Amino acid sequence: MGLVLNTAPTTEPVNLAQAKAHLRIDSEDLADDITTEISIAPGDHIVAAAYSLEGEAVEVSGYDVLVNLVSGTNGAGGTVDVKLQESNDGSSWSDVSSGAFTQVTEANDNAIQEKAYTGSYTYIRAVATVAGATCDFGVTVVKKAGPAVEEDLLTALITAARQDCEKFQNRCYLTTTWELWLDAFPLKDFIEIPLPPLQSVSSIKYYDTDDTEAEFSSDDYFVDTKSTPGRVSLNYGKSWPSTTLRPYNGVCLTFTCGYGDDGSDVPRNIYQAILLLLGHLYENREAVMTTGMNAVELPLGAIALLWKDRVL
Repeated sequence: MGLVLNTAPTTEPVNLAQAKAHLRIDSEDLADDITTEISIAPGDHIVAAAYSLEGEAVEVSGYDVLVNLVSGTNGAGGTVDVKLQESNDGSSWSDVSSGAFTQVTEANDNAIQEKAYTGSYTYIRAVATVAGATCDFGVTVVKKAGPAVEEDLLTALITAARQDCEKFQNRCYLTTTWELWLDAFPLKDFIEIPLPPLQSVSSIKYYDTDDTEAEFSSDDYFVDTKSTPGRVSLNYGKSWPSTTLRPYNGVCLTFTCGYGDDGSDVPRNIYQAILLLLGHLYENREAVMTTGMNAVELPLGAIALLWKDRVL
């Protein structure tokens, strides 16, 4: 059996801002620590329907983020609705949960609204609807970060900690696509899929002695995503293909696994274990021995958090 990674996760369960907060890393200079960027430029904005006024994307990964909606004077009868959107690639956007500001009317204009962004996406932007009349407003993004010199190290350690925890639990945390290669179809009527939780199986392909590829019909099998680990089971009255396969890697299952696309989809006990291991790796950058001269692979707190959901 062999596993080949097709599509790696696009984010991590822990972002840089959360890592820095856990490690209590911060700069000593407020001017170096704070950056302000503009999403929607301040000024008079004409009527724009259905959030068609799209602000500039602002990179926020690794920062504590505060978004300010600064409203001037609304035109007579004018209203402004602003909400935040998030993206990992800067092109595909989704609304931030609880990311809408209170509607600005003539009754509450000339004021500042603040909203913290606590998501784990790489970019955010503001989008606005302006109705009734031209209105004066702008949206700025205030970012607070620790020293940049640590960010490359922390990014690498976050990934290493996540992979180590996944290895210990024999699980996959974030949406990832893999290939499972087998030498032959099993004698039993199901195939166990490693790295739970299983989300889906996109194909089962097999190769004969001439290396000719064929695909096993999805009508002939059932994908069990409820079991741990997940399974592909033959439907009633169906059987695996009888084709003589090549000697090695004759069967390939392509599957997607993980708790979800976003770091917040990962269970909180796993999130906390990753933070504990991150702290251990950050503080101990070489091999570590305990008092009894036993090598430390995972901190005891992390093991306790991970053990109950470990797949054996």
